[in-house]
Amino acid sequence: MENDLQVWQLVLNASWVVKFVMLVLLVASVMSWMIIFRKRQMLNDATRDANRFEERFWSGTNMGKLHQEISAEDGDSAGMEQLFDAGYSEFERMRNQGRMTPDRMVEGAERAMRIALTRETDRLEHHLSFLATVGSTSPYIGLFGTVWGIMTSFHALANVNQATIAMVAPGISEALIATAMGLFAAIPAVIAYNKYSNQVERLELRYENFKEEFSSILQRQAHTLASD
Repeated sequence: MENDLQVWQLVLNASWVVKFVMLVLLVASVMSWMIIFRKRQMLNDATRDANRFEERFWSGTNMGKLHQEISAEDGDSAGMEQLFDAGYSEFERMRNQGRMTPDRMVEGAERAMRIALTRETDRLEHHLSFLATVGSTSPYIGLFGTVWGIMTSFHALANVNQATIAMVAPGISEALIATAMGLFAAIPAVIAYNKYSNQVERLELRYENFKEEFSSILQRQAHTLASD
């Protein structure tokens, strides 16, 4: 309890510059943890939805029926469902127009899926850059507060005839708290960024593979329709 009290006393006794640095780091840490929890939930949901859709898609269900089921579901589709919905909708639209070659039909579906993939990638990567920024800059922000606090402590010795370590120790302790807070904000952000970036890359690879496989299916279906 005494140590906690001493820490709070050091924070309260710090200069306004150091206090501002601590406030910035505290806000960055809180925002990072909010993003960490939300991103964890979003990526877990995206992985679960991808597994569920792949099971439905490769179970032999008719694509037209699957498209109707997805369109009838409440809420906007996401992930592989969004890729499938965008590609199949464009394929059907071009087929209904008539006078479309199989290659043009498939190209239109692929173009629609590329746009959907770009949107999904942007959704998955949203806020990851903030974690990277916090992880890379927080230690330096904390170090700035520490340097400023130490500089202020030594500057105060200019008017003292005999300087002792006891005179500068409190000021240096106050300043070092800024470095500790910088590390406290940076370490979780770096760990989360590395972990979530890896998850996003794996999901994007799964989406890309599905897009290529679905394009091959549409290619065969388009040529079958053209030969009838």
